[in-house]
Amino acid sequence: MKTLLILRHAKSSWDEPGLADIERPLNKRGKNDAPRIGKLIMDADLIPDVILSSPAVRAMKTAESVADACGYEGNIEIREEFYPGSPSDYLEALNDLSDDRMRVMIVGHNPGLEELLNDLTGESEALPTAALAQVNLPIQRWLDLDEHVLGKVVKIWRIKELS
Repeated sequence: MKTLLILRHAKSSWDEPGLADIERPLNKRGKNDAPRIGKLIMDADLIPDVILSSPAVRAMKTAESVADACGYEGNIEIREEFYPGSPSDYLEALNDLSDDRMRVMIVGHNPGLEELLNDLTGESEALPTAALAQVNLPIQRWLDLDEHVLGKVVKIWRIKELS
């Protein structure tokens, strides 16, 4: 059994209209929400073995803030294919992982993350900014993960639902 943590980046800023989409930073709310998700990960004992992130500034900053807050000690791997990120892009990156990685977190974007969640679980769930989904996957090897594997959503945390 493997665990996949699917995290949509925290809220980004639109203050600089001329800024390229990939360069948009987190806004104030995003900067506050990301460490809350990190603390939640730590409290739930879900610290990942590896974190894979989109190269977009808002995703990388989310990943860094979450990693700091949960006590993750590894490197964050930037995956160019996660921007904008289709379900097949996420699956290909996961297929390349070493099988000793039991719990993996991906940080990326919609609609790809919602589509991936649906593909892997058969459940259509909204992932607003800073939402985290925990999915258990009935596989022993990451190479076996594809759209035909039926995982189970354990829980979805949405920032507005947290106290």
